[in-house]
Amino acid sequence: MDSPQILQFVDEAVCTKTSKHLNNLQRKIITGILNRKKYTDVAETYGYSPQHVKKASHELLQMLSEVFGEQVKKSNLESVLERHIHQNITTLGNNNTFKDSNKISYINNCSNPSTPTPDESQPETPDLQEESKNQTKIETIDKLRQFGLSDEQIAEALDLPLEQVKQVDLDE
Repeated sequence: MDSPQILQFVDEAVCTKTSKHLNNLQRKIITGILNRKKYTDVAETYGYSPQHVKKASHELLQMLSEVFGEQVKKSNLESVLERHIHQNITTLGNNNTFKDSNKISYINNCSNPSTPTPDESQPETPDLQEESKNQTKIETIDKLRQFGLSDEQIAEALDLPLEQVKQVDLDE
C-alpha cells in the first residue's frame, strides 16, 4: 500500500473519532515515520524547526493512540496501521452494515458526502435491499484493489463470486 492510501485511511480514522482531518504537518510526519526518517530530517525537508516537528509528532502519536485504542509510537506506527487496515478489510467483508462503532471502516464518515442520501420515507423492498447490499460490495471492490488485494482475496472478503469481482473491471 502506498502513502496516499495510508494517509487517507489514517485521515478518515482520525476524522471519524475527532471530526477533524489531519493537517499538512501531521501528514508529513506520518509519511516521514513510514519512510524511516528522523524528525530532524522531516523538519529540514519541509522547513519546520526540529522542536516543532518533535512536539507535533508527540501530539499526533497520542491522538493516534486514542483513535486506534492502543499505544502508538514512532517505532510501531507501521505495524499498528497494517493491523487496523487489515482489520477493516476483514470487517468490510464480514459485516456490510457498517454499524459497529468500535471498527473504523474505510468509508468516509466525515462531512462532504459524495452521494445523495436515500429517501428513507419509502420503505425498501427485499429486492431493493439485496440490490443495495450488492452495490455496496461492488463499490468496495475498487477501494480494496487500492489496498493491493487480488481479485481472489476481494471475492473471499466480500463473499462474492470471483467472476463477479472480475466483471466490475469490465463494466467500467
